[in-house]
Amino acid sequence: MDLNTLWFILIAVLFIGFFFLEGFDYGVGILLPFITKDDKERRQIINAIGPHWDGNEVWLLTAGGATFAAFPNWYATMFSGFYLALVLMLLALISRAVAFEYRSKHHTSSWRNTWDWVIFFGSFTPALLWGVAIANLIRGVPIDAHMNYTGTFFTLLNPYGLLGGIAALLVFMLHGSLFLSLKLTGSLLERVRSTAAKLWLPATIAIFAFVVYGYFETDMFTKLGVNPGIVPVVAGISILAVKWFLNQKKEGWAFVMTGITIIFSVITIFSGLFPRVMVSSSNPDWSLTIYNASATDYTLTIMSWVALIFVPIVLAYQAWSYWVFRHRITDKTELEY
Repeated sequence: MDLNTLWFILIAVLFIGFFFLEGFDYGVGILLPFITKDDKERRQIINAIGPHWDGNEVWLLTAGGATFAAFPNWYATMFSGFYLALVLMLLALISRAVAFEYRSKHHTSSWRNTWDWVIFFGSFTPALLWGVAIANLIRGVPIDAHMNYTGTFFTLLNPYGLLGGIAALLVFMLHGSLFLSLKLTGSLLERVRSTAAKLWLPATIAIFAFVVYGYFETDMFTKLGVNPGIVPVVAGISILAVKWFLNQKKEGWAFVMTGITIIFSVITIFSGLFPRVMVSSSNPDWSLTIYNASATDYTLTIMSWVALIFVPIVLAYQAWSYWVFRHRITDKTELEY
């Protein structure tokens, strides 16, 4: 395995971690205004992700930084082509972070309700746009022979891209509701369980529709064939298994299943891309690959040593933070947000 392939895999792993962890963060933020009855319940929900949301976003920063350093041409083409979408996403994430910090600075209901809706939009927007972006990466976007994106923002808003956005949105909402089922108690827990049960069917339909549509809109059929292999099959079985575990009131296993669905779906997408990183719809020969978009071998070697030293430290710290804040939030829990 050469360094180009190694860093393609490492970037895929970073995006897997981001979508798994930040996915339930987004889902919780989207559900916040709809499954609560008063400020106390909203603070319980925000406290469920309060110790984690900013740490989860580090995965995105790391993935972006790794892409910039390992595959600068990929970074340049993607960030210039998806510029408006990424700016909207950035503004949403900034607003979301501010909302978490400021919602309890005043005790008036109008102040807190306003920031709660900011959290909703700050979670809804990136969840939707990430699905649109990933769908367009595998469908292909107009790229010329000089690696320049030649489309517009509205080029990305094609039916397949929008279906990818809806699928990501629904899966993250389901993932978030199941995360909350592991953190809450009492009547709020029952409400979250009911919400997860209602979200399962539309999320499952959206995923399978996205897969079927992908055989017509992408070259996945050519690359993977009728039998796509064990990875996407496991992703499909996992989302179906969520329903059974919900019926058994085993939310922990249901959460694991949505996590497996997300992880194996991302693996499938990156496997379908490889060795490309961006598909050119203008001419397949103009697609960006792990070779024509990469940095020098020297840069990749230095990055590999840095990753070898610091990635285990980051993983250990994040695992420790989840262990420390593993307990459920009850009526007696001191609410900080």
